[in-house]
Amino acid sequence: MIKYSTRDGSRWEEENSQDRLLRRLYHSRWGRMVLRVLTLPLLSRLGGWALNTRISAAAIPSFIRSNHIDMSQYEDRKFMSYNDFFTRKIKAGRRPVETDPSVLISPCDGKVSVFKIWEDSQFHIKNSVYTVKSLTRSDRLAEKYAGGWCVLIRLTVDDYHRYCYPDNGRKSKNYRIPGVFHTVNPVAVSCAPVYKENTREFTIIRSEHFGDILQMEVGAMMVGRISNHHEKARVHRGEEKGYFQFGGSTVILLLEPDVFWPDCDIVANTLEGYETVIKMGNSLGRC
Repeated sequence: MIKYSTRDGSRWEEENSQDRLLRRLYHSRWGRMVLRVLTLPLLSRLGGWALNTRISAAAIPSFIRSNHIDMSQYEDRKFMSYNDFFTRKIKAGRRPVETDPSVLISPCDGKVSVFKIWEDSQFHIKNSVYTVKSLTRSDRLAEKYAGGWCVLIRLTVDDYHRYCYPDNGRKSKNYRIPGVFHTVNPVAVSCAPVYKENTREFTIIRSEHFGDILQMEVGAMMVGRISNHHEKARVHRGEEKGYFQFGGSTVILLLEPDVFWPDCDIVANTLEGYETVIKMGNSLGRC
């Protein structure tokens, strides 16, 4: 069962038919053979092509109903394809940004967990051990973020799939690491090192209040494209950074030691195995 918590302390557990199917795929020999095909970049590219066709728009009404999406929050317009719908923009004012500069804001909607990065740059997500080096393929960055924090925000299909910058600052160019496309569902994360195998893209933001923030976007099954708007640029808190096309996906923030402390409810929930439901612009913690 996947466990969730809201910021007011409400908790629940759920498992749907997709979770049960993924469990069979990731925990059986035949399933792992099928996954070798399903996680190929080519398959995600083909899926992305199909979801950009006009005929794919026919699937939109049933998707809205089955995922209980409140369309009153989004711009009122006709969608030309499924991907056009999936990357829809929210109405102005529906994701207010915390104005206190000492607060690090969430760059996206999703389900958040936080993990301490130990001095050897290791951190644990579910049953997998990660290092900053395995995530970024950089010894320099592994040393830089050792002793800091990893903030992991998992987006599901019902979330808003655009993301923003968590603080004012100047960003580096974007670094892309090619890989495969596992789903980021917790069922998969519990038995595969998803975040160091999937295609991902990251940048370093030299921020005003939180040191050098590494912000990474991780693609997932059927997410053939991570679309970032800027290369090197001056950026602003709450400014849109980019968007994911169809599928579940993840945004990861790495923070240096001694610049950030995560909110206590998120820490407590993570320790007890719960993901905390969060919206773009909400508090993740303080400097």
